[in-house]
Amino acid sequence: MNLTLIGMPGAGKSSIGSKLALRLQFDFLDADNIIEKSAGLKLQEIIDKYGEEKLLEMEQNAVIGLGKIDRCVICPGGSVVYSQEAMSFLKANSVIFFLEADLECIKEQIANLSTRGIIGLKGKALEDVYKQRRPLYEKYADVTVKLSQNLTIIEHVECIIKSLPCS
Repeated sequence: MNLTLIGMPGAGKSSIGSKLALRLQFDFLDADNIIEKSAGLKLQEIIDKYGEEKLLEMEQNAVIGLGKIDRCVICPGGSVVYSQEAMSFLKANSVIFFLEADLECIKEQIANLSTRGIIGLKGKALEDVYKQRRPLYEKYADVTVKLSQNLTIIEHVECIIKSLPCS
């Protein structure tokens, strides 16, 4: 079994995902890190140099390129939901958790929007991207986990574990 965490940038996918992987003794796969290592560039540099479409293509290839995996926590970029092919791969190979965070919490977590490498911000506010993506996250999620600033990362990890379907 694999677990995939989807949600907005700044929601805590990587922070929660790495702790979840440790707790379950799973491997941790962060698609943004895979993309940056293969390109030798940060996500924002890819957008600046090649455009958003190229980053979306790289994201899709990184996800599908995971191939046959087992016992992994997968954290794709927040824009993975724009790729039906990537989401079909994740649906077929994992249980998908939508980490639902309030827009205000996301804004607090993202220090600088201009360097974060977020698809869809060109000419739009973060709120617009949030409104556009939220229905997609809900569409693909097997389980939605409402994040709370009152809980620690470890407490969120335990919420996810309690939500796992019985095998």
